Parts: sequence; C-alpha cells; structure tokens
Amino acid sequence: MQREFSAGGVLVRTIRGRAHVAAIRPRGRDRVWALPKGGIDPGETAAETAVREVREETGVEGRLVEKLGDVRYVYTASWEGASGERIFKIVSFFLLRAGRGRIDALDEAMRIEVDVARWLPLDEAPRLLTHSGEREMAAKALERIES
Repeated sequence: MQREFSAGGVLVRTIRGRAHVAAIRPRGRDRVWALPKGGIDPGETAAETAVREVREETGVEGRLVEKLGDVRYVYTASWEGASGERIFKIVSFFLLRAGRGRIDALDEAMRIEVDVARWLPLDEAPRLLTHSGEREMAAKALERIES
C-alpha cells in the first residue's frame, strides 16, 4: 500500500474576544469545510509545510505554537491513471497563531484549489468541519487555547 505524508494547520485568531479558526472550502466541494493542508515538499519539515500551506490556502501568516497530533486514514485514489489504488495517509496538524494577512486574500493560482477561506468560531469547528480527524484537531486546539 502506498503511503502519503501531509501537514496542515489549525490557524487561530481572536475576533471580538472569541477564538476563530481559518477554514477553507476546496474548489468544487460546496458542502465541505476543511483545515488547510498539503503535501510535504522535499527538504521541508512537517511544521514548515503547515505554515506554508496555511499561508497559501488562507492568505494569513501563521506562527507555530505546537504540534496537535496526527490524523491517519486510508483512501482510494480516484485520479486519472490511479486504478483505485488504496493509499495510507498521515496528516500532521499544528496549532498556529494568526499573524499578518487577510483571510481569503489568495493569489489566482491558489483559486484552482481553494474556493473560499473564512474564519469560523473555534468552539463551533468540531461541528462545522467536514472530516472527523480535522474536527478532532480543532477540539484539541480549543482545549489548548482554553487552558
């Protein structure tokens, strides 16, 4: 079974006294809210990937706080030429504090992947995010922020 490694960020900003998380709606997936994430480039650490992917997919710089955990799952490749191969994937997620930038200020090249980026209330993210592993990471971020 092929393996894939990715990294993503739970980017948090306080807005009017309430913690919010940056979430993306991938292009062509109108009912999906997800955390920004992507493949680890050669020579890049998982933490560096998380910071880069968050900036590219949301328009906001993130400052690394800590690793939250890993999400593991198996999926079936569906792209052209993949022939239904099963792939084991590990995504490492990191808690990031928002810095400079404006949410959804994406360059045109990124609009191929991301339809929209928005701030969602962090305490609602475990309900609003589509994927269970990402809901778990948002819940962990909320615990860290509240403690």
